[in-house]
Order: sequence, then C-alpha cells, then structure tokens
Amino acid sequence: MDIRFFVSGIVMAIASLMAGFLVHATLLHPDYVALSSIYRSDEEGMNFFHWMLIAHVMIGFSLTWIYRQGVQAGGSTIGQGVRFGIAIACLMTIPGYLIYLAVLKIPAELAHKQMMYDVPFVILLGVLVAFLNKKK
Repeated sequence: MDIRFFVSGIVMAIASLMAGFLVHATLLHPDYVALSSIYRSDEEGMNFFHWMLIAHVMIGFSLTWIYRQGVQAGGSTIGQGVRFGIAIACLMTIPGYLIYLAVLKIPAELAHKQMMYDVPFVILLGVLVAFLNKKK
C-alpha cells in the first residue's frame, strides 16, 4: 500500500459521504420525514453521525482496495471505472435496497427512488476511483 492508496481512500470516503448527503439528506429527505416511524429524525440521527463517518471511510478504502485488485494496465480508465461502478451497484447498492424493501415497511416507490438515485452515484464513484488509481 502506497501513498496513492491512502489518498484515494480518503478522497473516495469524502466523495461517498457527499454523494450520500446529496441523495439521502437532500433528494430523499422528504420521503424519509414522511416515514418518521421507521427513520430517525435529523436531530436523533446526528447522535449517530460518527457511525456514518466510519461507514464512509470503510467504503472509500474498500472501493480503492477492490478496484486496485482488478485494474488492467492499458485499459480505458473511464471504461474500467464504469464497469467497476456497475459491478458494485449490482453487488451492494441494488440488492441492499431490495433487502430493505423486503424487511422494512417502506413503500416500493421509495426503494425505487433509492436505487434510481444511488446507482448513478456509485457508477460515478467507480469512475473517480479509476482516475485516482490509473496504472502507468
């Protein structure tokens, strides 16, 4: 693990946190407020914010580590990033929301919105991690 790994992990953690804020605290916030019996209030959620930070640091370093295992020298950076982002979305994002739909009492429309908003950001995170970890 070199300095590029640590820089990439930190940048990816920040990007993941920002994407999550845009999707969940902005675009989907009204949906979550309407389901106050399931989701924490903003005030209560702030008491758990440190867990959110830990989660995004784990996401940032995990995306960096996994991407670096499969990157191919000479391949298209954008192509590899999109491919990686799609793989992560199919592995974690989409199944996660489908599981939430199955076990939580959330409307299907919310799960669809979560996937519709999060998948493009996961693909963008894939492209970002590709650019941060270009093989020479």
